[in-house]
Formats: sequence, structure tokens, C-alpha cells
Amino acid sequence: MFGMGLGEIFLIAIIAVLFLGPDKLPSTMIEIAKFFKSVKGTVNSAKATLEEEMKFSELKESALSYKKELTDASAELERMTNVTEIGAELNVIKNDLDFNTIATSTPSAPKVPEVVTFAPKEIKPIEEKPNV
Repeated sequence: MFGMGLGEIFLIAIIAVLFLGPDKLPSTMIEIAKFFKSVKGTVNSAKATLEEEMKFSELKESALSYKKELTDASAELERMTNVTEIGAELNVIKNDLDFNTIATSTPSAPKVPEVVTFAPKEIKPIEEKPNV
């Protein structure tokens, strides 16, 4: 206990009996035991409080990370569904395509479509076989 050997404990007990006397020693030992019990209870309470705070901080950290993920997903969804921005981008693409087709192509005569015909198939009558 506290790094003391058996001899040191006996020495402290003998000194306590000499200074306190046999009549005050039992009540003093009870007071010391109550003090150690209250210190132990306080340490256990502080330990439990610290563990609760650690759990709360972990929960808070995970909740903040989920909030950040949801905020990022919401911003991305809003960006993807922003109608005015999409319309502006489509107009830019349309203008680029119109400019490229006007600059690189010259009007040409439309091609005559090729006509494919099939010869009618001759249908043969079904011959009936006599039942034997």
C-alpha cells in the first residue's frame, strides 16, 4: 500500500498509538477511512464525468461530420439543379455549336433517299395427306 512495507506500517501504527492514545485511535482510524472513501468516490465521479464528456465529444464530432456531408451533398444537388445556370450553359453550348456549324459547313443539296423493294414471295398451297 503506497509503496510501504509491513515494517513501515507497524512503525506508523506504534507512533499513532503513542500520540493519539488507545482511546482516540479507533475514532481517528474511522475518520481516516471515511476520508479515503470520500476521496475514492470523488475520483470515481470525476472519472465517470470525463468518460461521459468523451462520449459526448465523440457524438458531437460524428454529428458535425454528418452535417458537413449533408451540407456538401445539398450544395452539390442545388448546383446540379440550378435552372438558370444550366440554361446559361446550354445557351453557351448552343452558340458554340451554331457558330461552328455556320463557319465550317456550306449548304448542300439534300441526298435522295435510297428505296429498297422486295419481290413478293410465291405462296404454295398446302397438300393434304390422307390419314392412314
